Amino acid sequence: MFNVAILDQAHVIFDGVAHSVILPGDEGEFEILDFHKPIISFLRRGEIIIDDMGFPISRGIMKFYKEQLIALVEL
Repeated sequence: MFNVAILDQAHVIFDGVAHSVILPGDEGEFEILDFHKPIISFLRRGEIIIDDMGFPISRGIMKFYKEQLIALVEL
């Protein structure tokens, strides 16, 4: 499990832990699991899926580093 924070300009959309996060990357959908290599990616319109919960976004950017995923998004 790893820490996940999904934020927009005014709100914390999600703050907790997850086993899996699926993200709509700028070059296609990808999944983050425990011990993933560090990564930074732009996000396109789509849905961030954290375990079984979905959060629609219009765009954003994410970083995964040291078992923590942070995504700054526009809804």
